[in-house]
Amino acid sequence: MGDIINGVYNAVHLILSLDPDLYSIIFLSLKVTGVAVLIASALGIPAGTFLALRKFPGRGALITLFNTFMGLPPVVAGLVVYLFLSRSGPLGSLELLFTPSAMVIAQALVVFPIVVALSWSAVSGVNPDVRQTAILLGAPPFKVEMRVALEAKLGIYSAVIAGFGRAMAEVGAVLMVGGNIAGYTRVMTTAILLETQKGTFDMAIALGIVLLTLAFIVNALLRLGQMRGFAP
Repeated sequence: MGDIINGVYNAVHLILSLDPDLYSIIFLSLKVTGVAVLIASALGIPAGTFLALRKFPGRGALITLFNTFMGLPPVVAGLVVYLFLSRSGPLGSLELLFTPSAMVIAQALVVFPIVVALSWSAVSGVNPDVRQTAILLGAPPFKVEMRVALEAKLGIYSAVIAGFGRAMAEVGAVLMVGGNIAGYTRVMTTAILLETQKGTFDMAIALGIVLLTLAFIVNALLRLGQMRGFAP
């Protein structure tokens, strides 16, 4: 018990003392995850909205596919990215493997189906009268879809938050394509894994505290948005 208490004490000291190694890992994690979620959201929200509002052959199969990929094992995503970016892969000439860019690609691949599926669910749940009213008022198709998406904004916001949480907690895919290189591709989850294996728990506990704090802040912001009428 004493070792745990001592580890927590040292972890808090690392955080409060602004340890450069600790914060470089935190900032890289936020950068990689932020860019990945931005890319996944920029592609996933329109895709989810399109699936919810348009009828076309194969639509049901696509929805099922995205719902299935919500549970995509991260190591599978990592494997796909690794094969594409390896020297013998079709994108090997870009030399992105074991770089932060490869980690962004892997995280975006994991997050994309989550954003698509949850955005589809949110937009599908909007009262059909909203769309009909916009059409009757003479709005062009694009503005009709924008109006419906705005009505589902809290659900879409939740989709992005869910994607952010999944990406921030990801370890398998980023480890496969990033390599956990100190000062270059080492992020919070891979650092926790490494430090735990080494038996140096101070840094691992500190990063765990930061991860939990970030999760709390993200969920608090979502709750604040609900309380302040972010929902339509």
